[in-house]
Amino acid sequence: MNFKSTIKTTRRTAIASLLALGLGLGALSTVHAQTEIKLAHVGNPGSLFEASANEFARLANAKLGDKAKVIVFGSSQLGGDKAVIQKLKLGTIDLAILSTVMSSEVDLFGIFEMPYLVSDRGHMKRIEETIFWESLAPAAEKKGLKILAVWENGYRHITNNTRPIVTPADLKGIKLRTPKGKWRVKMFQTYGANPSPMAFSEVFTALQTGVMDGQENPLVQIYSAKFQEVQKYLSLSKHVYGPAYLASGTRKFATYSPEVQKALESAARETQAFVYASAEKSEVELLAKMKAAGIQVNEVDSAAFVAASGAIYEEFGKEVPGASELIIKAQALRQ
Repeated sequence: MNFKSTIKTTRRTAIASLLALGLGLGALSTVHAQTEIKLAHVGNPGSLFEASANEFARLANAKLGDKAKVIVFGSSQLGGDKAVIQKLKLGTIDLAILSTVMSSEVDLFGIFEMPYLVSDRGHMKRIEETIFWESLAPAAEKKGLKILAVWENGYRHITNNTRPIVTPADLKGIKLRTPKGKWRVKMFQTYGANPSPMAFSEVFTALQTGVMDGQENPLVQIYSAKFQEVQKYLSLSKHVYGPAYLASGTRKFATYSPEVQKALESAARETQAFVYASAEKSEVELLAKMKAAGIQVNEVDSAAFVAASGAIYEEFGKEVPGASELIIKAQALRQ
């Protein structure tokens, strides 16, 4: 072999080695990407969503071992609710905690937008066991979303800078931020408010600048987002109990091995007890903290709100096939 041939051979060998190295690194990065399971939520630090996500990640990662790792992205880092749902369907996000937005994706989820439907967490548990997994979860799968577990967003209350809310009439004309769920908007329109859907990450500034007069959320979301710093009144309406759902895209979830699927599903179900206990404890603690912060707290006339809610139940029952039957079932599960 002459000198030129030797150089050519050496050059070909070097190029082949570099290509092999590149392919090897590419394979390693692919493996790494597949083992990182991204969990998105919109909750701020200190929120129930954050606590729920972190507890789930702890349980799931213990079960997954070296098969995969759940990594949590909170505070809307991966987008607001609507963007996150689209990313779940596309598979660019693996898991997400969703709540009210589900009623805009799957009509039957609007049952949890009906005011004063869920009386307590025991009632919600019976609704989950009897109605949710039989009727709502399959409806979500048809829209490309797999529900792994039912957690909690909480009982929602109204804050604003105009006046204490005691009856629906007190809401007349108030610019109220709501989540992006059409039935929440319709409910507050029925009560006489001027509701506007808005991403959670934008609410503090909207309240601070007066773009919105008020908003409605569970105490843990109100406090963790520091809304008490820019709101005068907190009215304990408990107008809606909001479940939260740990969801995945159906196509993405199907790509996981049976072992990974089992680990994620079992960890998700096990997290529920932690979520309920944390929510119940925080309600008492956070109310005291908000009072200490100076926000004026009042009770509402629940009977007046229930009486004003008939129209929204009627509209929901007429517009959504099967809704009336589910409402009757849910109400029958009260004790």
